[in-house]
Amino acid sequence: MEKFKIVVCDHIHEEGLNILRRDDKVEMIFAADMDKTALLDVIKDADVAITRSSTDVDDKFIEAGRGLKAIVRAGVGVDNVDIPGCSKEGIIVMNVPTANTIAAVELTMTHMLSCMRMFPYSHDHLKNQRVWKREKWYGYELKGKKLGVIGFGNIGSRVGIRSKAFEMDVIAYDPYIHPSKATDVGVKYTTNFDDILACDIITIHTPKNKETIGMINTDEIAKMKDGVVLINCARGGLYDEDALYEGLKSGKVRFAGIDVFNKEPAIDNKLLDLDNICVSPHLGANTFESQYNIGVEAAQQAIEAAKGIAYPHALNLPIDETKIPAFVKPFLEMGQKIGFLASQMNKAPIVSIKVSGRGDIAEYVNSLATFVTVGALAEISGDTINYVNADFVASERGIKIETEELPASTVYKNLVTVKLTTDKNVIEISATMFGDDVQRIVDINGFGVDVEPKGNMILFKNTDVPGVIGQVGTLLAAHEVNIADFRLGRNKSGEALAVIIVDSVVNDKTLKELAALKACISVSYARI
Repeated sequence: MEKFKIVVCDHIHEEGLNILRRDDKVEMIFAADMDKTALLDVIKDADVAITRSSTDVDDKFIEAGRGLKAIVRAGVGVDNVDIPGCSKEGIIVMNVPTANTIAAVELTMTHMLSCMRMFPYSHDHLKNQRVWKREKWYGYELKGKKLGVIGFGNIGSRVGIRSKAFEMDVIAYDPYIHPSKATDVGVKYTTNFDDILACDIITIHTPKNKETIGMINTDEIAKMKDGVVLINCARGGLYDEDALYEGLKSGKVRFAGIDVFNKEPAIDNKLLDLDNICVSPHLGANTFESQYNIGVEAAQQAIEAAKGIAYPHALNLPIDETKIPAFVKPFLEMGQKIGFLASQMNKAPIVSIKVSGRGDIAEYVNSLATFVTVGALAEISGDTINYVNADFVASERGIKIETEELPASTVYKNLVTVKLTTDKNVIEISATMFGDDVQRIVDINGFGVDVEPKGNMILFKNTDVPGVIGQVGTLLAAHEVNIADFRLGRNKSGEALAVIIVDSVVNDKTLKELAALKACISVSYARI
């Protein structure tokens, strides 16, 4: 009987190896101790490879493993995996995103307690310096302290629940969840970030993306109360390290607990020179239970993928192209872009996503909805959303997904409309395809436009009065922002919508000044 060949490229828990050994349809090759060059020969006829951070899935790996059906990254991070390269060769990439949840939660609590009681320092004083000086080590209690949790997802919510058990006053900030997710567990919910900055302790649990990198910087620290305690066991770079260093050095930040850094290994990081910081070398997943869970889940996923049963937590699983006409694929890509754009224009907890199709594309509106959902939730879900679990992630967040097949358009051969509803308002975007590959947005909330969904986009809605275009152009020029394209749409209510494509990233200061213009009704910014 022919067996499926699964190569274990890095060390995983023994129970994961046992699961592979016990399956009579699997030939398990343990190559974790093998030279990485020799490994390339081993994976040539493999069906699935299981990797961790020690093996780079780069162009050499992909070239050698062209026969691979899938790669299972045993853990959350996929920084060492060339996902686009895998996609080109039809290799599905999967990760194990939730196996280390409790480990990360409990490490956060460890750092919180260590900071409040200065435990590592008192331990060193007695254990290594052999000094018994109790009066030196007066700390603080968690009871009665206000904890600000940035990001109330899988890990942040569990930190909040455990902190409530310490009788802390917990407040959550997460603009992408429904408030009830916090309030149902006795946690206060806020949409005002200043409420978080006023807390005694702040912990962050967000994905790492363009919105969250450096989201705690010099300006935010300046607004915090004196003696604040900061915790980061999520991703390196969420706190601006230079700003954190200065805050700790001045005493504005009394203590910090840090498990992750901009550059790792962080053995030369200047934060280590300070004496009011607790650090650990990225130990978020380092528990025996977590490693057991990761090993078991990775092995189970590898077996399912090898047998073609399923691809759990696939990060690049495409729709089966053998079952759809060639003209549909560009619409799927465009739908994902529109969902992404709509979510950036309407930053609030999403209530529902409705996808409508006109023309021949209407028959494939369910597939379209999957791609739209992935795009709409990409920013708030980090690495956890993919084409397989999109419906599950939406359901978990209480988001209703709807589809609708409409009569053919009299103007366009095919037309896709995405309606994204949040707690605050509604964004409705329609797009079509000209020829085989020319994607165009043709309507945004009733404003007729002609825009390619690509690049840095400023969406400026204003009262339709003379001089506005000149004011906008002058303001952007003053900030050295070059306009690449300027598309204007009008409605019958005396309003106009400008979609401005610019050559560089637009900062918050520029957007605030645009919003302050007298004619401005709203302004938003998106990058596709």
